[in-house]
Amino acid sequence: MNTNRLQRKILLNNPNGLHLRPSAAFVQLVEQFQSTVVVSSAEGKTANGRSIWDLLGLAALPGTELTLEVDGPDAQQAIEALAALLSEAQPVEN
Repeated sequence: MNTNRLQRKILLNNPNGLHLRPSAAFVQLVEQFQSTVVVSSAEGKTANGRSIWDLLGLAALPGTELTLEVDGPDAQQAIEALAALLSEAQPVEN
């Protein structure tokens, strides 16, 4: 199987951070894709994108830098949709 691993850093701009409602919406969107999704914080915490509890465990506040790692056949579509969902996500310059 030809897979595609992508990574993108974003800033979380939701004024309430990654709380229950946006985490649930994120998980629902991830379920539409075949790819594996991992979300990491700059503090070194990681979360399975299919687990609402993992995402809540990131305790991501507004302005937190998150890294999306997507691996799978539909990685490009998944990373675009997920980055957009994380509230007007702004790419972080390396």
